[in-house]
Amino acid sequence: MTNGEETGTDGQDWAVFWRAMAWVTLFISAVILVNIFTVLQDEPELSVRAAVGSEVSSGLSGIALIWMPWLLVRLAPLDDRRWWRTLAVHGPALLLFSLLHVTGFILLRQWFWSLAGATYDFGPFLDRFPYELRKDALSYVGVTVGIWVARRLAFQAAATQPDHPATFDIRDGAKVIRVPIADILAVASAGNYVEVHLADGRKPLMRSSLSAVEARLAPFGFVRTHRSWLVSAARVTGLTPAGSGDYTVALGSLEAPLSRRFPAALMRLRGG
Repeated sequence: MTNGEETGTDGQDWAVFWRAMAWVTLFISAVILVNIFTVLQDEPELSVRAAVGSEVSSGLSGIALIWMPWLLVRLAPLDDRRWWRTLAVHGPALLLFSLLHVTGFILLRQWFWSLAGATYDFGPFLDRFPYELRKDALSYVGVTVGIWVARRLAFQAAATQPDHPATFDIRDGAKVIRVPIADILAVASAGNYVEVHLADGRKPLMRSSLSAVEARLAPFGFVRTHRSWLVSAARVTGLTPAGSGDYTVALGSLEAPLSRRFPAALMRLRGG
């Protein structure tokens, strides 16, 4: 079986995370240096310690929060057809991201200042926070979009490597079932879980949204045919009209619905 850290979708996700950490750290480090020199030039009366402390504290606090957009992109992908769900997840997340970022750099600055025997005063929090929120919004959106694009590219690259078949980790609590993606026939929504239909007849459950699984499996040829179903186009063995524009998709002995609300899926499965 293939090493999941190299070819499994979970391994790809972790690779994206560490690449994001590296690039964001490099970018923020460059921004910090530019900002320090700019602040010292614009405010010559400001001490070097104060300029460095202000910029470094903000950068460190931001880097420490990269896990948040990475995790939420997995839970609520940006290409989810239910855009309102994506907004409902990422909207509050942006506010929390900014609150944690501001709180983090305030605490760091208080510590930095105390080392010099001084006291740091952020000022009235409610007056200053909207300004910080606007800056954090740009950072959150930029990092989130970057991670989403990186995940798509990573999964597509894995899908084009036939010598290294990708695997998928089905997690149910502490239990993990690692299966070749080629053995997955379909995935169906089951409340707060998804049911993974395997070629050998097993149907393990995994706590996840169908949209999150779709984001990970779409680059491997999986198609959303219904709000509750995702099927492997490569494993489809037949299409049968079910009336009113709907179809039944045959995947061997397994049948899945194809709703008329997913015309792109019908065209793809027909080969159009």
